[in-house]
Amino acid sequence: MLTVAVTGATGAQGGATARALLAAGHGVRALTRRPDAPPARTLLDLGAEVRYADFDDRTSLDAALAGADALFAVTTPFGTDTGTETRQGTALVDAAAAARLGHVVLTSAAHADRGTAVPHYESKHAVERHLRASGLTWTVIAPAAFMENYTSGWTLEGLRDGAFAWPMPADRPLTLVPAADIGAFAALTLERRAEFAGRRVDIASDACTPAHMAAVLAAATGRPVTHHEVPLDQVRARSADLAAMFAYFATTGLDVDVAGLRRAYPEVGWHTFTDWAAAQDWKSLLGTA
Repeated sequence: MLTVAVTGATGAQGGATARALLAAGHGVRALTRRPDAPPARTLLDLGAEVRYADFDDRTSLDAALAGADALFAVTTPFGTDTGTETRQGTALVDAAAAARLGHVVLTSAAHADRGTAVPHYESKHAVERHLRASGLTWTVIAPAAFMENYTSGWTLEGLRDGAFAWPMPADRPLTLVPAADIGAFAALTLERRAEFAGRRVDIASDACTPAHMAAVLAAATGRPVTHHEVPLDQVRARSADLAAMFAYFATTGLDVDVAGLRRAYPEVGWHTFTDWAAAQDWKSLLGTA
């Protein structure tokens, strides 16, 4: 059994990976800046070891990684900026190299290696490049758009008014993945290091058009839902980064071989968008409970 240090353990991807590893019997060292936060206590109750770690505190990273077999690494620019993401991701890779970990699995973003000009894809790819040059045994998993995005922000606000507000044409497909499937695939790559070493894998569980997503959300919520295409200028007013991402989605597109992944790795238990939507507590999310 492995001892895996998991960054972002109180977030969506890290939390899902920690739970998948624990369910498979591995040791999890959950790294967080807030060891006393409720999500950290939940992982502790599930059997994880919880350690304080801060990407900007190299001493804390060295202590948290010492003695681990492997690392699941997740970085984010949200709440900071893309420069900070690159700097923190680089520091994390350097700490992993100093700790001589046997395997680092980095989660990035699908297509981040294709010169998208999307700022937070470019920052993630910079961390990828640093990892490849580190001398560590590495794997990069690159998730498509998160299904969890539809339970917050302007999407959730729109659903309360019967609108699936999304900045894409109704008939333009988008590949999607829930956090649970990212965690399951990450655990698989950590368990099968020899198979995945030196590989970068774009992952997604389903591909849906916004029109289809609206229909699925209507069925799941039990409320009428109609797709409404949000103008990119409206998105740009909130975030130039997100506007660039949605422009990429609507033009080049985010293609991932969903069928091939399902054939090759059935043990992941890939969820369709319908599966995921049906499992959400929409009454609480929409305030109708």
